[in-house]
Amino acid sequence: MQPRGDGTDGRVRRGERTIVTLEDVARAAGVHYSTVSRALDPISAAQVKLETRTRLQAVAKRMGYQKDMVASGLKRGRTHTVAVIAGDLGNPNLAPVLRGIASGLEQAGLMTLISETQFDSARLEWILNHLMSRRVDAIIMTAARARDAPTLRWIRRQGIPLVLAIQTVPGIRLPACANDDHLGGVLAARHLLSLGHRRLAQLRGPMEFSSCFLRAQGFSQTVAAAGAEEVVVKSTALWGSPELGGALMRELLDKKGVRPTGIFAHHQLGQLFLVAHHQIEGLAQDFGALPRRLGCPGAEGLGGRIDRDQRILHGGARDGGDHLRGR
Repeated sequence: MQPRGDGTDGRVRRGERTIVTLEDVARAAGVHYSTVSRALDPISAAQVKLETRTRLQAVAKRMGYQKDMVASGLKRGRTHTVAVIAGDLGNPNLAPVLRGIASGLEQAGLMTLISETQFDSARLEWILNHLMSRRVDAIIMTAARARDAPTLRWIRRQGIPLVLAIQTVPGIRLPACANDDHLGGVLAARHLLSLGHRRLAQLRGPMEFSSCFLRAQGFSQTVAAAGAEEVVVKSTALWGSPELGGALMRELLDKKGVRPTGIFAHHQLGQLFLVAHHQIEGLAQDFGALPRRLGCPGAEGLGGRIDRDQRILHGGARDGGDHLRGR
């Protein structure tokens, strides 16, 4: 509990923080506490005469009064906070999504609380327990995996609104905002096939994420239906990092047989392609053996730019926040 000082003038004194209360405002304005309470509450402000309301609001502003959201939440059963659970805050593709969520919630007078699971199920449970104890009004989950289904069902049974974003979970019925990742895989394959590539490969993300599983499924089905060949890379990359992208490319290049001429990368990060095509030491000669027209679309949106020198298609990441803002 922070000290209130003498509570008479709302001034901040050296070494302590003074919290101005409704009682302080009422005392300074010479009115009853209940009058101040009604005047400063948007829901009941109309019950107070305009002249009185305007005067009390001016006094409260001059004294530095801030509404006690904790007390208000206890009274109304709401905390005006929505939790957003992310898997990796270091993922640059997540930033516009979080910005969009925060912007939409702020317009509704809600505050965003952001937590990171680091894709650890135990950490997810710990975070959810804390959020439950803090009585958040709702939860937006952007890092759900198939293994998290029991935990998500438990949260839903607690009566807390829960929305999935970016990733969905098979077999669980929850409101979700996600891309059509199966179609994304289909479009990636069609694009490469349209360029004349007949030996294709994909650098996959983890299959426990619905987005990666559906992308892989759509890509493989389309390649097979076209009678083309898919060179399978067994390993997957959890992160869209240059290091993991390079590791998958090394595994692909180390495979025996004819190499693919078109590659679909699940993680859309410019660094992955730069490492894969330009910066892997000792592999320059290997990439030189690939055709000049190397197709390499990224997963998060195929509407990107084409580098005319290298003929590499970089997928442009779309602002996921637009989906969450209902656009």
